[in-house]
Amino acid sequence: MSDLILKKLVEVLEVRKSASPDESYVASLHNQGLNKILEKIGEESTEVILAAKDAQKSGNNEQTVSEVADLWFHCCVALSHLGENSTKVFKELEKRFDLSGLEEKAQRK
Repeated sequence: MSDLILKKLVEVLEVRKSASPDESYVASLHNQGLNKILEKIGEESTEVILAAKDAQKSGNNEQTVSEVADLWFHCCVALSHLGENSTKVFKELEKRFDLSGLEEKAQRK
């Protein structure tokens, strides 16, 4: 199921990339450029942090899940703007399965 959702999201992002900025939020982001998309990622990251802190107190994760969805969406828009999609991200994550996080981090240096 998640593969289908991701595939559909990638397709929608590509179609909307060339839509009218007046009719599509995605097109308006692309029209405003990478800096605007990155600004949105920053905003959404902060909202994830705040929602998670609230969830820790309340025990309700609904807002955190919603904010993470917004963050992932805007990250996908950034990838699309750069001519990429989430496929490479998942391949990168897959490479890390047989490697401890500490080993992977050490290899980056």
